[in-house]
Amino acid sequence: MSVFVLLLGFPGVGKLTIARELGSLISAKIVDNHWFNNPILRLLDEDQTAPLPRGVWEYTGRIRQAVLDAITAYSSPSANFIFTHAGVEGDERSARTYQQFVDAATQGAAVFVPVRLLCAEEELAGRVSSPARRNHLKTTDVETSRSRSQQAVVLDIPHQHALTLDVTFRSPLESAAAIRDHVVACGARGMQSFAQSFRFAPCALGLCF
Repeated sequence: MSVFVLLLGFPGVGKLTIARELGSLISAKIVDNHWFNNPILRLLDEDQTAPLPRGVWEYTGRIRQAVLDAITAYSSPSANFIFTHAGVEGDERSARTYQQFVDAATQGAAVFVPVRLLCAEEELAGRVSSPARRNHLKTTDVETSRSRSQQAVVLDIPHQHALTLDVTFRSPLESAAAIRDHVVACGARGMQSFAQSFRFAPCALGLCF
């Protein structure tokens, strides 16, 4: 049994940072959303000053689908993956992207766990302003971040394994540990094989069989 964790959250919330911590806890490979976006974005405007052309996200969507198809075709049935997505509620493209991950999990017979990461407006604005983000073509626009926090909602599609986690005052490791505990709980019906698929000793999780 494998698990596909999808970390959802606004830019700057710490999706990739948390994914790295979580990856070490559940022995998972990380596939960040910028893996799909940057090959296209680097062809356009690395200074991030010009408007993006209409339809550019259709190309990144094709890259994402190719990666997901390769994962389902060639990965081990026990391989765990962590994905990231800056999905917004009410946005059709965000919902389509989410469905790509759901379909891949279904095709790979993986447990799908969507996790919404929330953060208070001021803290998020501080995180998004980090200059290091520009090196990865990530937005550093504080005003846009504030506007997004005030007007938008992180994608929230009902799912039996969904988790919403406020990370405003949590460290990346604390956030990852909370997600790890939730992921394990989602596999409670087949807990022993689920824990073993993470290469954990069950008793290290308080799960002695």
